[in-house]
Amino acid sequence: MRKLFILFVMLTDIAISQSAPIRHIKEIAASIGISNNDLEYYGKHKAKLPLTLINEEKISQHHLVLVTAITPTPAGEGKTTISVGLTDGLNLVGKKAMAVLREPSLGPVFGLKGGATGGGYSQIIPMEDINLHFTGDFAAIEKANNLLAALIDHNLQNKKRSLQIDPRTIVWKRVMDMNDRALRHIVIGLGGTANGITREDGFNITPASEIMAILCMCKGMDDLKQRLGNIYIGTTFGGEPVFARDLNAVGAMAILLKDAIKPNLVQTLEGNPAILHGGPFASIAQGTNSILATQMGLSLSEYVITEAGFAADLGAEKFFDIKCVNAGLKPKAVVVVATVRALRHHGGAKKDELTIPSIEKVEKGLANLGKHLENMQLFGMKAVVAINHFPGDTAEEIAAIKSYCKNYNTEAVVCKGFTEGGKGMTELAQAVATLVERGESNFKPLYDREVSIEEKIHTIATRIYGANAVEFSVKAKTQLKHIKELGFEHMPVCMAKTPKSLSDDEKRIGRPVDFIVKVREFEFAAGAGFVIPILGEMMRMPGLPVIPAAEGIDIDANGVITGLS
Repeated sequence: MRKLFILFVMLTDIAISQSAPIRHIKEIAASIGISNNDLEYYGKHKAKLPLTLINEEKISQHHLVLVTAITPTPAGEGKTTISVGLTDGLNLVGKKAMAVLREPSLGPVFGLKGGATGGGYSQIIPMEDINLHFTGDFAAIEKANNLLAALIDHNLQNKKRSLQIDPRTIVWKRVMDMNDRALRHIVIGLGGTANGITREDGFNITPASEIMAILCMCKGMDDLKQRLGNIYIGTTFGGEPVFARDLNAVGAMAILLKDAIKPNLVQTLEGNPAILHGGPFASIAQGTNSILATQMGLSLSEYVITEAGFAADLGAEKFFDIKCVNAGLKPKAVVVVATVRALRHHGGAKKDELTIPSIEKVEKGLANLGKHLENMQLFGMKAVVAINHFPGDTAEEIAAIKSYCKNYNTEAVVCKGFTEGGKGMTELAQAVATLVERGESNFKPLYDREVSIEEKIHTIATRIYGANAVEFSVKAKTQLKHIKELGFEHMPVCMAKTPKSLSDDEKRIGRPVDFIVKVREFEFAAGAGFVIPILGEMMRMPGLPVIPAAEGIDIDANGVITGLS
């Protein structure tokens, strides 16, 4: 028995996934009323769904639940694991529930974080497919983005049909779905006149691209095309703005996205439905899955469990202020994920101390959790805290978390989805269902979109982050003037900042006080419909860590993948 137990606890995420029985995707579809004729198969275990399945009447009758978290740590807090486990738990307690989540990016898969399909016995499968190329959505986004880049450079070179774009004003960058810091700032067009106009350029990572944002914000093909046409490129030598529609790029870009616009159906380890679609980072983009996927989930299931990237100051704020307002969504409850080891971190524990019990550090770190609970209240949302359980957690530390949450009239529940799957999540499922059924949440956005950009930024920085004030660099002030001249002032703001702190300084853990948020520069996504203030040292093309996850991944002669997590 002892040997069997050791084997069980040492199974990796990928080993659990590979050993699990997996149902044909047509069976999963049938369980939520989707006919075989509506499926576009990508093998036996993945399928795309037509947008005709979206039903506005059913959306209004069903329940949207957001999973967010406290400020993340290097160890990870497990939002996706909780989201998947909660979905399975709700189904076990008699609720019809579905997970609607983002697609993973290859950058984190081969970089720092690893995969993004959950963990342990709370996973989305097929895990390898989802974490790698999946159904090709990211590739389509990348190609559409880079087609526009190619058309821009072609127009610069084309003497007969030139739009007279000033190369110095071009803001459109190329993208690739990989962490490659060497491509952040490059020079193109070297090697003579036949190779184009020499100019500065750069790459963003695909999840930070405007095409990704557009795909996630659009409400159908017509809306997608309109948004693609609204992409801002730069100005002419005469100072006139140039958009993607001026290059006649819209039709070709839309064709490349014709399949990517359709959400993807997969399943949990326990055979419950899951929709994955889109994958923007919350630190540098809006951080949530597509509006279309969320609408489709709410059309097909009583409960939809969705996730916003990183902590509530980033993902949840953007989910509420950008996505929910744009789509007219009314979320019914929030789950805030916390771990004992993360609270130790925010209480001052060093990296090698995170597994060492410390009631003092947990109690000190609880201030971070408290701020995120306060932030949810600012949006009129009722929350439950999910304590993602790890073996080193002590009863005293868990009791301290539960006691602290009572000060916010919030229940805290220990969750064991990682080791037990859905049955380890039934208590959380009941708590969430109770919150929803009470109907106490009354969602409201944080700010009015009609106020100035400066006021929106100030509101988020002071109320959500806890800053004293906001400072704008000279460059940011100049760019802000241009944004207003273009008529973009009443767009929402998509704050790009470090996820490691409530402030814009990643070293300030816990609940920072007495700090000023510094806006370094602006970007804007006219097609997606938001302005992007970039705070501190934030980059839109991440680099790889000291030891990339890629170094531990392999495949054998039989096609069996190892090391992916």
